[in-house]
Amino acid sequence: MRFGVVVFPGSNCDHDAWYAVSKNLGHSAQFIWHDSSSLGEVDAVILPGGFSYGDYLRCGAIAKFSPVMTAVRDFASRGGLVVGICNGFQVLVESGLLPGALLRNRELKFVCRPVTIRVETTNSPFTCRASKGQTLIVPVAHGEGCYFADDATLASLKRDDRVIFRYMDNPNGSLDDIAGICNQSRNVMGMMPHPERAADALLGCTDGRVIFESMLQFLSAKKPVLA
Repeated sequence: MRFGVVVFPGSNCDHDAWYAVSKNLGHSAQFIWHDSSSLGEVDAVILPGGFSYGDYLRCGAIAKFSPVMTAVRDFASRGGLVVGICNGFQVLVESGLLPGALLRNRELKFVCRPVTIRVETTNSPFTCRASKGQTLIVPVAHGEGCYFADDATLASLKRDDRVIFRYMDNPNGSLDDIAGICNQSRNVMGMMPHPERAADALLGCTDGRVIFESMLQFLSAKKPVLA
């Protein structure tokens, strides 16, 4: 399978995502620069963590105007798998591909440590190889990771089974302990924890691999969407 890893100015987890896919899982991964108008022939897209455009104005607020995001939106509208990790989640929210907002952490401090998250649903391309209720240890590294949404949006997320992960030890004050959500069509997911940093045994934990393995299983059973 072919993964595209979008690189914005200020991305710093792009190589981590590339390594997780290409070296840990043995699949093709290519970098896609922010000013590209095409994704090329990819089966899935990763928006990595970091500080796109220096997080000026607001996290993800400038990245959403990058030419590549037009291609990402089109890819997602045709059913292509898109996952945004940390800053990538912020970009997806700012772009309107996911609902809600990501605010400053509750204690107004940057949080960088392993956390425990729980798989809330396996009805998604990102968790189909996991078990409902399964707990994963993955690291977080963010200053603006507090998920917020109005009551109607929160109710919709819960009603439609679109909360993918919840924190067991909420590090940032996210409402309803939300750590990851998906869109209505279930092919776009954003999460604040970093599964790509928990995909290599040398790092002491491989819990994050199940997310990429789920994507691969889903893609292997589905005709790819060409960009």
